[in-house]
Amino acid sequence: MAKSAIILGATGHTGHLLLKLLLDDDRYDSIIVFGRNSCAIEHPKLTEYIIDLFELEHYANKFVADEVYCCIGTTKAKTADKQIYEKIDYGIPVAAAKLCKANQIKTFLVISALGAKEKSKIFYNHIKGKMENAVLAQHIEHTYILQPSLIIGKREEFRFGEYAFGVIMTLFKPILSIGELKRYKPIHPQAIANCMVWLANNNNYGSQRIKSKKIRELGG
Repeated sequence: MAKSAIILGATGHTGHLLLKLLLDDDRYDSIIVFGRNSCAIEHPKLTEYIIDLFELEHYANKFVADEVYCCIGTTKAKTADKQIYEKIDYGIPVAAAKLCKANQIKTFLVISALGAKEKSKIFYNHIKGKMENAVLAQHIEHTYILQPSLIIGKREEFRFGEYAFGVIMTLFKPILSIGELKRYKPIHPQAIANCMVWLANNNNYGSQRIKSKKIRELGG
């Protein structure tokens, strides 16, 4: 039986790749996207709702699917206001998880970050860790939290900080292939998208938190 999926953040780099994967996957006959802007894709499987994602709970009657993929995230450079940053990186994923629980959606996947920890003194890691704990508190049957390292790849929006760090990480790539340092190796968004789809279709996977090294292994 064909499945349905919801994507949040489908206009972002990883989310857009994920959307294309699901549209091309015969296991799915309906893909629903909630976002602030259109994906600019026309497809018979695709339904878009252009909404204010801060008010996601108002669309509970439309938030119905077999799986939910949350690819929402921002950066300090893009969102300097910490309150808005938290509303995006914490508020939206947690609201989505609560809707999954309320609507009996049994599979929820969300992108977090390597180093996420609620007790961290680093604001970014603290918010991601806080989000992870709030999501897990919903006790959705199949919950997968992906913790990638630096995500590299072409973006429509140029981010100099990520670009510079990516160059440095590429130069040190041989070192990052040794032992525990492998977990810091940059990762391509296609691997993250591939991994999310794999996890959603292999619900016997044992871990709820998927580290960057494992994402690369599962996502190819």
